[in-house]
Amino acid sequence: MNHNTLVFSFAAALLLPACASLQKRPAPQVIENSLGMTFVRVPAGEFLMGSDETPDALARDYPPPYEPRRFAELADEAPVHRVRITRPFFLGQHEVTVGQFRRFIEASGHVPESIADGTGGYGYNPAYDRMASPRGDAFEGRSPRYSWRDVGFAQDDSHPVLNVTWNDAVAMSRWLSRQEGKTYRLPTEAEWEYACRAGSTTRYPGGNSAQALAQTANTFDAQAAPHWPDWQAYALPGSDGHAFTAPVGSFTPNAFGLHDMLGNAWEWTADWHDEHYYAQSPSIDPPGPRTANVRVRRGGSWHSWSLYARCSYRNWNSPDTRYTLVGMRLLREAEE
Repeated sequence: MNHNTLVFSFAAALLLPACASLQKRPAPQVIENSLGMTFVRVPAGEFLMGSDETPDALARDYPPPYEPRRFAELADEAPVHRVRITRPFFLGQHEVTVGQFRRFIEASGHVPESIADGTGGYGYNPAYDRMASPRGDAFEGRSPRYSWRDVGFAQDDSHPVLNVTWNDAVAMSRWLSRQEGKTYRLPTEAEWEYACRAGSTTRYPGGNSAQALAQTANTFDAQAAPHWPDWQAYALPGSDGHAFTAPVGSFTPNAFGLHDMLGNAWEWTADWHDEHYYAQSPSIDPPGPRTANVRVRRGGSWHSWSLYARCSYRNWNSPDTRYTLVGMRLLREAEE
């Protein structure tokens, strides 16, 4: 038995009662707010946060074309540590949609950063792939041509909003709080991972095999690969039916009743990023580092390789980043 099997076995043993209770849990409590956003009640509880998987272990399951350096970059997921979330909360059942963000803009008068600063956002442009991008990214920007309204591919009101900054997400949270007399905010990184895992202890809520993602998440697979010739070797076999974003809720929810916690759009969290934070993180309701330069985003996107769509994977951007892959999911605090 290797080290990683021990980690997973130990975690499963510790969390067996929680997992068993999830299997017996009745239908989740769902509430709807003034913008038509639905929120699912997530109970208080404990979980094991992070991952102690070694680069060698990951390399066995994510073979070439993944390079060894990609596994070394995952050191900020360790050590695995026990976290207790002491208060239940309501988390967005889905990522914030284009239609919901539009209603917020129209009602509040908020001007998204991609428009307010005049520099725009990013967008998909297949011509840009061959013109200017040495890696074949095909993401063009920043350009005033792109914003939350236009990301270079078709979206309707049911798709996750993209090209929104961390500051835009906070603005929406604060406006909803004022309007409804409730407390809305971004989830902490710990709350986000707890909600994503929903009692599981594996890489993905459905197990350790990346193949499960094709049925449960909108990530980079055979449907998307033709649009990205330089990255086709990283695509999962099979198709989830979507080359770009999918309407929210297109895939099976996790055990808490939450959709698209992995894939579709990266989601901002409240936390600053510190690669060493897990070693000193409080075990009860960790708030994240007091300050840093970048904010954590979680969950992967429609363009993410399976290595980066794991429950424990951490990524980050500056708070004013707006990008074709980044959206948000809001939290509403439960009343005492």
